[in-house]
Amino acid sequence: QLQLVESGGGLAQPGGSLRLSCAASGFRWPYYAVGWFRQAPGKEREGISCISSRGGSTNYADSVKGRFTISRDNAKNTVYLQMNSLKPEDTAVYYCGADRRSTGCSVASVYEYWGQGTQVTVSS
Repeated sequence: QLQLVESGGGLAQPGGSLRLSCAASGFRWPYYAVGWFRQAPGKEREGISCISSRGGSTNYADSVKGRFTISRDNAKNTVYLQMNSLKPEDTAVYYCGADRRSTGCSVASVYEYWGQGTQVTVSS
């Protein structure tokens, strides 16, 4: 069964850090670019970062650039999102998605697989 599972969300203080994980099972992970998305209440889903299938290419939305870092470990079928200098406006449900493509990545692509999401709340 093809599955993506996010973990690592929780409550953080402003200025704090969290690391999200996106673990895959049931498909050939190294053939897929992975994106991180978030959706806050009452807002549209926002693509915030992505990483190519082999990790050589990454992209970030301006809203997280310089604060978030995406990485992947294909041996563990896992992609990570290190989130530093968190702000209250980072509060959202965070999702990962998988996009089968051989080069590059884009949060504007049509992602075939999605996780169930993990809640991130930034509050003092």
